[in-house]
Amino acid sequence: MGMRKHRWYAATAAALLLTGCGGGAESDSGTGQAVALTKEQVRETLPDGEAMTGWKESARPTAVEMDELYRSQACPIKGNAGCENSRFHGASTFRHDDNAATVTFLIIAYDSERAAREAYDVLWDGYYGKRVGQRAKPFGLGPIGEQRDARFGSSGFHGEPGAVTQTRVGTTLLWTLADSTDKDKDVIDEDSVRDLATVLAERARQAQNGDAPSAVLGG
Repeated sequence: MGMRKHRWYAATAAALLLTGCGGGAESDSGTGQAVALTKEQVRETLPDGEAMTGWKESARPTAVEMDELYRSQACPIKGNAGCENSRFHGASTFRHDDNAATVTFLIIAYDSERAAREAYDVLWDGYYGKRVGQRAKPFGLGPIGEQRDARFGSSGFHGEPGAVTQTRVGTTLLWTLADSTDKDKDVIDEDSVRDLATVLAERARQAQNGDAPSAVLGG
């Protein structure tokens, strides 16, 4: 996935995330533990300016109720596979002026842990795992979430660094999309991307535990 495509998606996601309808949290009948997040909880899960020290907010955290339009954005696979039983979609975007980096956080909230689990491989293998090119290499994220994957490669035309992570935390699937237009700077590396993905995963866990998401970068 080229850098221009990534930036187009980030801008499109931000533009499309309009006001939707909320819903109540529900227990996952399969486990009795995981809960389906409300629209407001999805928005609160996304890192905001206070959570991202050193980064500037480009698109504020926003969540929408899933419909045909948003499924085509979140699950751009034939038949919008992977979006079955999804409830809400959310995104927020940040930039780092010192090193020309951009990061976009994405979330899909499902109505059950089973639905999120069944969508995981569909979306990673079918779309998100390819976002940084076919030659990208996998790297470890550590013990975050119930499922996790990450790839690091080149997101631009001249070898600029880029990375994508996907994590499942309970009833949610989470993504971190990071790149930089400056290939000579090290702001986008495996450690920094791991930190970004960890913040999002921790906030998702807090929300599903019924707490206000409070995890911050470097906290």
